[in-house]
Amino acid sequence: MAAKDELGRRGERIAEHHLTERGLVVLDRNWRCPSGEIDLVLRDGDETVFVEVKTRAGLGYGHPLEAITMVKLARLRRLAGEWCEHRRAAGQPVGRIRIDAVGVIAPVDAPARIDHLEGVF
Repeated sequence: MAAKDELGRRGERIAEHHLTERGLVVLDRNWRCPSGEIDLVLRDGDETVFVEVKTRAGLGYGHPLEAITMVKLARLRRLAGEWCEHRRAAGQPVGRIRIDAVGVIAPVDAPARIDHLEGVF
């Protein structure tokens, strides 16, 4: 696995831990369909939360949340719709939905910093 991919997976694990520590419950990790992938899907009370995670080792290329563009969010929204349809077809409830973004700055030699934005789209 490439170092970039491993950093991304590490960031997703850090984000998942951060969110579950706050009481969210994981429904799916790296859910894939022909249209793409959703990093994390969680339950927060009566809401289904779709999370885009971006990770950087440092700020040399900017804050990780800067990489989440409106185009990326629109794609995530479409993917969230597909996830909901898949669940409904299986007879499972979905409830209200929310899209969050988590930026993780994960240097090798220091603790990670997590920025969580709720309801970004």
